[in-house]
Amino acid sequence: MYTESEVLDFVNEEDVKFIRLAFFSPDGKQKNISIMASELENAFRKGVNFDASSIKDFQSADKSDLYLHPDPSTLSVIPWRPTNGKVVRMFCDIKYPDGTPYEKDCRYLLKTAVKKAESLGIKIKIGCEIEFYLFKLDEEGNATKIPFDNAGYMDIAPEDKGENIRRDICFTLEQMGIRPEASHHEEGPGQNEIDFYYDTPLSSADNTATFKWIVRTKAQANGLYADFTAKPLENKSGNGMHISLYVKDSKTGRDYTKETLAGVLKHIEEISLFLNPTENSYQRLGECKAPKYITWAKENRSTLIRIPAENEEQRVELRSPDPEANPYIAFTLLIHAALDGIQNNLELPESTEKNLFEEENCSANLKKLPDTIEEAKSKASETDFVKNILGESFFSTFVK
Repeated sequence: MYTESEVLDFVNEEDVKFIRLAFFSPDGKQKNISIMASELENAFRKGVNFDASSIKDFQSADKSDLYLHPDPSTLSVIPWRPTNGKVVRMFCDIKYPDGTPYEKDCRYLLKTAVKKAESLGIKIKIGCEIEFYLFKLDEEGNATKIPFDNAGYMDIAPEDKGENIRRDICFTLEQMGIRPEASHHEEGPGQNEIDFYYDTPLSSADNTATFKWIVRTKAQANGLYADFTAKPLENKSGNGMHISLYVKDSKTGRDYTKETLAGVLKHIEEISLFLNPTENSYQRLGECKAPKYITWAKENRSTLIRIPAENEEQRVELRSPDPEANPYIAFTLLIHAALDGIQNNLELPESTEKNLFEEENCSANLKKLPDTIEEAKSKASETDFVKNILGESFFSTFVK
């Protein structure tokens, strides 16, 4: 958690030559601009101008000037770059020339949600479990759909060929300030999962973005392609991004699990577009152990939300999101849904104790998640819940 002066000292003392200033488009794609170390003090003081009309869904050409303001607390050395003449990265706030926050800056939207929670005396932490496939490259270096191995869930070498890459990824995560918790082979051929510890919502979103960048970089370095799409292979397990929310009263420590659960269940249909943002997302839901019904239960992995058997902190685990979701926007909407449950003391529906992966247990009375992206768009537009949180401009851009 560096300050500006500490970052400047670090850059001078540690032979840093380049600073990557990172930010995100509305769909969650990471962008960056590199500046020389000599320009960093000006970047802190004035910001760094960029052409926002060249970023998809940002500004038009007649109002194209926006500024990146580096967040010193996010400083991290990029460990795969040269040690002589180091390269560091910082995430940035996006602002207008007059210094006001840019309304499509997804980090700003998440910060706003966290501030609302804090104003109500509510402390939130978030964790992610992210799955990805490793595919081989062809002779020209292009991605194929040939899995790196044919191992299954938690298999070991030699069937699991991904353990050395996962090891390399975990070491790199540590070097960039992210604490990995566990890693293993997943159910699909060439499918892997690496979990890291929960954190504050903004740090967790930053860590999620960094994680995907590291995985893609390390896969490429090993002659492979990392695929985070929701359903890379037909009839095989899809990639999920399970999101866990830990919600408590910041003073008393009171647990808000039930209220959070009720709030997320209430709003899940209208926020699904932002948790599952591609057509491919809806090929995953309801297939190969991905949830389909709007249900909850303790420990039950066939429901949309489960309450895990924990010895320590209680959490709400949402199992529908996939890795193509913008984590900043996903976390923003989930926080607001949780706050609605807490502020309005929403009633929690009955739990579903049956295995919903077995068709005979699936009642026609169970409400379903959207089946298509068009249905998800329609649900998002039916109320003003999402629009009021994200703003008309961001909402319209995303739905379009």
